[in-house]
Amino acid sequence: MKNTITKQKIKKYYDLTSKALKIAKTSIAKTKQKQAKEIILMVECYLNDSKYFEQKKDYVNAYGALNYAHGWIDAGARLKIFNVKDDRLFTV
Repeated sequence: MKNTITKQKIKKYYDLTSKALKIAKTSIAKTKQKQAKEIILMVECYLNDSKYFEQKKDYVNAYGALNYAHGWIDAGARLKIFNVKDDRLFTV
């Protein structure tokens, strides 16, 4: 079942992305407030989409939405919009 998207896998990555978002929100670079606001909005929307798809038992799209959400966070980290160092949660 290594290549199967399960509810457990979705929960794992939802929790991971939610944790990264929480840290990102408290680590915004002073000169990047506007960009951070846009990224945070997109992440929150994709997290909501993931929950919606999960409720519909559409695990493929739920997992896909989580990947987009975390991708936005990673983009913010790489562009130094978020001052983060944890390489387990962010691509830094």
